[in-house]
Amino acid sequence: MGKDKNSLIGIMLIIIILFTYNHFFKPLATSQTPNNQTKDQTASDTFPLPQGRVSKNSLDEALVQSQQEVVAQEVILENKDIKVTLTSRGAQVKEVLLKNYQNHQGEPLVLLDDQSSTMGFRVTANEVDIRTHELYFTTPDGDQCVTEAAIGQVAFTWSLTPDQYIKQVFSLPSQGYQLTHNWEIVGFDLDMTLGGIDFLWYDLIKRVEQDIKACRDKSTINYYLTNHDFRYLKDRSDNFEAETIQRPIQWVAIKQRFFTAGIIAEEAFINVYVALTPTLASNTTIKEAKMRLTIPNAETAKARYGKFTWYFGPNDYSTLQRVTQGFSQNLSLGWPVVKWINQYLIIPVFTWLEKYTSNYGLIIFLLVIFIKILIVPLSYSSYRSMAEMKVLQPALDAIKAKHGNDLQKAQVEQVKLYREMGINPLSGCIPLLLQLPILLAMFNFFPNAIALRQKSFLWAHDLSTYDAIMQLPFNIPYYGSHVSLFTLLMTASTLLYTWSNNQISPAQGFVHTLSYLMPLTFMFVLNTFPAGLSFYYFVSNLITFGQQALIKRLVDEKKIKQKLAKHKAKNMTGKKFRSQASLRATKPPRKKS
Repeated sequence: MGKDKNSLIGIMLIIIILFTYNHFFKPLATSQTPNNQTKDQTASDTFPLPQGRVSKNSLDEALVQSQQEVVAQEVILENKDIKVTLTSRGAQVKEVLLKNYQNHQGEPLVLLDDQSSTMGFRVTANEVDIRTHELYFTTPDGDQCVTEAAIGQVAFTWSLTPDQYIKQVFSLPSQGYQLTHNWEIVGFDLDMTLGGIDFLWYDLIKRVEQDIKACRDKSTINYYLTNHDFRYLKDRSDNFEAETIQRPIQWVAIKQRFFTAGIIAEEAFINVYVALTPTLASNTTIKEAKMRLTIPNAETAKARYGKFTWYFGPNDYSTLQRVTQGFSQNLSLGWPVVKWINQYLIIPVFTWLEKYTSNYGLIIFLLVIFIKILIVPLSYSSYRSMAEMKVLQPALDAIKAKHGNDLQKAQVEQVKLYREMGINPLSGCIPLLLQLPILLAMFNFFPNAIALRQKSFLWAHDLSTYDAIMQLPFNIPYYGSHVSLFTLLMTASTLLYTWSNNQISPAQGFVHTLSYLMPLTFMFVLNTFPAGLSFYYFVSNLITFGQQALIKRLVDEKKIKQKLAKHKAKNMTGKKFRSQASLRATKPPRKKS
C-alpha cells in the first residue's frame, strides 16, 4: 500500500508539473493592464496628433513644407548577415532582410518593412509638434556593402537653418545584426514640460513561420529594467495587452518565436508605454506592437544628443549574449533550474555536436545518448528499487492481511520491514523526480531552438514544427487537425517502456492503469509540438528500454530474495525465543521435595 501510494503521488506530481509548465514557460510574471481596454482607446498613443498647439511661425511653415509628398531616397547598408534599407522619409529603417534565413514560403526573410513598421521621434519645440517619421531628410550617402573591418555609415539631415537641424546617423559593421543609430536635435527650444523626447515605434509583426499559432503564442514585447529585472507582456493571450512602465528601462524588444527586433538605449528610457494586440483575423501578420519610449531631457533645451543600438536578428543564445546585458533572455529557456540546465548543459553539448555533423536527426540521437549516460546512476537506482519492491511485495501483502483494517499498525510494521531490509520505499520515485528538470529543459529547448528551424529529417521537413503525415477534415480538442507520426511513435515506445516497467513494479489497480494513461495524455500534448522533441523522446524511450534490459542483468534478484529469506528466518527465530521466554515467565516454579 505504501509503495502504491508513493507511486501515485509521484505520477500525479509529474503530470501536474508538466501541464503547469506547458502553460507557464517564462520565469517571471508581470502585471498586466486590464483587458477591457480596446485598440481604439490606445491607437492615438503611438503617433498622437498635436493637442492644443497651434503656431504660424517659420518652424510650423517649414514642417508643412517638409511633409509635402516628394520622392524618398533609399540607401542600403549591407553586410554578410543582414541587409538594411533606410529611407529619407523619416530617416528611418524601411526594411530589414536577414540574409541567412528564409520565411515559411522559402522566400528571403524580411523581418520588417515599410508596410509593417514605422518609427521616429516626437518632440515639441517652439510650440510646434515635430514628428520625424513625417519629415523628408536629405543624405549625401549611397548604398554600401560592408566587408572586412570596415563600417558602413549613412547620415540623414533635416535643417530649418544651419544652426537648427535634426540629424540621424546609421552605422553597420561588416558582420552581425546590430545597427547603431546616433541622433542630434540641435538649436530648437524644446518644451521641457512634457517630460522629454519620445521615440515612437509601431510594428505589425510579420508571419515568417509555418505554424502561425505557435508563432503567435511566442510573440510578445520584452523589456529590461536598469535594475536587471526582466519583464514582458503576456504572450499566450488573444486579448489586448498593455503596460506603462515609469521605471528606467535599458532595452525593449519585439520578440517572435525565432527572431527579435529590439532597441537598446545608451542612456535609459525613463517612461515607456508598450501595447500588443493579436491580429487573429490575419494570415500574414501575428500581432500589432506599439511602444512609446521617453528619453530624458538634457540640462539644456538647446541641444540633445543620443544613441540607440538596434538588433534585428535570430534568437540564437550565443548571438543574443553578445548584444547587451540581459538580452539573451529574449530566448526563453525556462524557470531558473531548468534554465541553468539549458544554458550550461544542453546548449553547449548541442552546439558542440553541430561542429561535427549537419544532420540534426543524428545530433538529437547523440544528445539522447549523452543524457542517458549522464543519468545512468539515477536509472540504475530507480530500476533496482523497483526490483527490490517487487520481491518484497509478498511480505508487504502478508503484513496488510495480518492487520486487516488497522492501517496504522500495518504501516508501522511495513516501515520496520523496510528498515531491516535496507530499502527506501521512495528510492524509486526520487530518481524520477531528479530527472524531471532535464525533461522540462527539453520542453523549453526544442520549441525555441532556431538551429532546428527548417531542418529536415526522414519524413519531417522541419524539425522545429510538427511532422504532419495526415490532415484531418475536423479538429480534435487538445489534439489538433493533423496526425504527427513522431508523436505516435513516441506514444507507442512509451507504452512499451511502461509495460516493461510494470513487469517489475509491484504497483496494481489505479496506479497501474494511470501509468498507461500518461502516454496517451502526452500523445495529445505533443501532437502540435516540434517534431524534434517527439523524436528525442522516441529515441530516449528505445534506449531506456535497452538500458533497462542491461541493468536487469546487473540487478541480482536472487540476492534480494536471499536477503528477504534471512530476514524471515531471523524474524521467526526471534519469535521462537520470545515465545519460550514467555512460557518460562508464566510457568509456576517447581516445589522442592
